[in-house]
Order: sequence, then C-alpha cells, then structure tokens
Amino acid sequence: MVFAALALILTFVKRNGGRSSRYFLEQQTAIGRLNGFVEEMTEGQKVIKTFCHEKKAEEQFRALNDELNRVGRATNSYAFIMGPVNGNLSYLQYIVVALAGVLLILFTGDAGLLSAYCAASGGGVAAAAGVLVSFLAYSRQINGPVQQVSQQFNAIVMALAGAERIFELLDAAPEDQGGDITLDRDEQGKWVRKKPDGSCVPLRGDIRFEDVVFGYTPEKVILNHISLYAKPGQKITFVGSTGAGKTTITNLINRFYDIQAGRITYDGLDIREIRKDDLRRSLGVVLQDTHLFTGTVMENIRYGRPEATNEECIRAARLANADFFIAHLPEGYQTMLHSDGANLSQGQRQLLAIARAMVSDCPVLILDEATSSIDTYTEKLIKKGMDILMEGRTVFVIAHRLSTVRNSQAILVLEHGKIIERGNHEQLLAQKGRYYQLYTGAFELD
Repeated sequence: MVFAALALILTFVKRNGGRSSRYFLEQQTAIGRLNGFVEEMTEGQKVIKTFCHEKKAEEQFRALNDELNRVGRATNSYAFIMGPVNGNLSYLQYIVVALAGVLLILFTGDAGLLSAYCAASGGGVAAAAGVLVSFLAYSRQINGPVQQVSQQFNAIVMALAGAERIFELLDAAPEDQGGDITLDRDEQGKWVRKKPDGSCVPLRGDIRFEDVVFGYTPEKVILNHISLYAKPGQKITFVGSTGAGKTTITNLINRFYDIQAGRITYDGLDIREIRKDDLRRSLGVVLQDTHLFTGTVMENIRYGRPEATNEECIRAARLANADFFIAHLPEGYQTMLHSDGANLSQGQRQLLAIARAMVSDCPVLILDEATSSIDTYTEKLIKKGMDILMEGRTVFVIAHRLSTVRNSQAILVLEHGKIIERGNHEQLLAQKGRYYQLYTGAFELD
C-alpha cells in the first residue's frame, strides 16, 4: 500500500510537472517580450510622442501584459496545486495503511495476519499494535523526502525554463579564430606579416575579391559572384541603392561573416588563413553608427590603438577637426563620456570615431559613410585631414553623398549584389548609366 501510494504521488508529480514546465517556458517568453517592448518604447519615447502613438503603445503594452497574466495564472495554477495534492495523498495513504493494519489485527483476533506474525515471534495483539504504530511512523518518514522534492520541483522547473536560452548560448559554437598567419607591428610601428622563419614582410594593403558569393541565409544571395581588387594605396568607393550590398562587402573584409564561395585575399593571403584578431587590428574602420564607451575623450580616441601616446591622440583629433570642440569641453580631453556619448552631438561623436581610426594607423581603412552626420562646412574642414589619413593606405569608402567620391581612383556601382559599373567619376558620368542617374538624380520610373 505504501509503495502504491508513492507511485501515485510520483505519477502526479511527473504529469503535473510536465504541464507546469510548458507554462513556465511560455511565461519566460512572455516576460522577455514584455521587457523588450518596455525597453524599446523607453528608448523611442521621443518618436512615440512626435507621432502621437502613446495610445497605441499603451494598447500594445496592455496586450502583452494580459498575455503574461494569462500564462502566469496557468503556471501558478499547476505550480500551487502540487503541494496540497501531494500532502492530501500522503495523509490518505497514512489513513488507509492505519485502517488496513487495524483490520489485519482485529479481523480474526489472534488468528489475524499481524497477530499471527507477532504470536510466532512470542508476542500478541499488543505487540502487533506496536508494529503497526512503528510502521506508520516509518511510512511518514518515507513520504517526507517525497514531499520536499515535490515542493522544490516548481523551483527547478522555473530555473530550467529561464536557463534554456542561457544553455543555447553556452552550447553555441565559438567563433573561428582564423588561421596561423600572424600580423603585427614592427619596432618602427609599421604593420608586417611574420613568417615562420622569424622574418617580417611589410603589409601593403592589397585586397582582392575573387568570384565571391555570400548570403546571410543560404536561400537568399546578397553578393553574386563579386570580383574586385584594390591595389595598395588605392581609394575604392562603393555606391548604389540601399540594400545593394555595399556594407556587406566591408563586413566580409573584417570576417564578420564567412563567404559561401570564392576567395578574399589580403596581400595574396586568404583572409581565412590569418588570425582573426590580427586581421581586424590591421583594418581601420569608421562606421556610420558610432559607439563611444564610458571613459574620457582621450581613452575613446586611444581605443583605436591602446599603446598610442597622448600626443598621437591629440594629433589625430586635430586631423579629424575634433580638437576644436574637445577644447571647449569642461575638462578637455579628460572629460568623461557616458551613455554612448550622450553629452555630445551626433556629428561630434562621429568626429571622435574618425580620430580613433586615424590613431590606429592601419594599412587598410574602411569608411562606412564616415561623414554622414557632419555638416557640409565641417566636412570641408576635415577633408584635408582625411586626405592625410588616406595617403599611402588602401581605402574602401561607402558613400551616399556622391559629392565626396570625386577623387576616388575607382568607383564601383552595385545593384542587387552585382557590380554593374566601374570606373572613375568622369568615366562613369560619360557612360550615362546608373551612376549618372544617382549623381544627377535623373531616375526613370518603371
């Protein structure tokens, strides 16, 4: 009877726990949706107020909150019912065992099963009653751990539901660190490739794409058999409509993604054979979306090259035309920046990003619409500094403001993942093709 009751309790725990775990997973998902929505609405509150979407945001929040409430009720219903049901089953087992024991003793007197057992051992009905009381005490002791485990079961299921996404992250394959080829700076601070025999070969910055095919998902190809080259010291500009694949090309140079077919070489070396950290350190990057870290202005500029001196950082800031506004900050270069540089304008943050790339002093430079947040006057002021920065370096420029591409040695026009035109500014204008349309605004509507 005791084991039958234990089996019944464990069966209930298993079935109820299965339903409870499913609702716990739904609850964690609902909490994630609600928290994500609150964070998004908090960050975008200015846009919400501008377009008067407060009521709609409230309705969306209420719908997510109601869903969480619904799932939470179901979760708690299964969670809170487990303890009382297990307790009642335990008490029911105690009562049934006690009644069965009394019947076994009294049903036929001394001929009863327990009485006969005790009589054979030299006792009688009194001894049988003692055995029954002891047995009942032991049965309660057996039920105690089962009750404790069932009480902790909900906490375990809740923890597993919350940890599921953490386990997915922990089980994710680590990032490929690349090959064995090492890139580093020599004693003069110049970038070199270290050969196995200890000798060094200067990096020239020769970048080539050879029949490259890439898609973020296998079923959708972004770059379709792209082939291009950038000779050392050459400035290459990518232009084209939004979504043509311009930024994707620069992401592939950094190996943020790996290509499906083809080959990308850096001074004749497949970039997959170069250590990924060394590859990225040798590339100076200015992104359209700048990011500044909590720290001083000087520390944010030095982020491009941690060993750079203060004088080198100040020189880079002057070339980027950032020195003027830095001098007017409360503590100059030692002014603390917080919340991604919230105390600076977008243009000032981008100037610091340009200074960061300048101080990195790399053989290859990638400018992803680096002057998009800078006014025309400031752009003219830093143009000379940018020319100094690009001198002797291989430069890839993504440009939407076509007035900035005139001095490029080669302009590549991309559409739908293919290079449809290439040449310098004058050559492409003379062709009166896609570049001519983009430059002059002479679009033909289909």
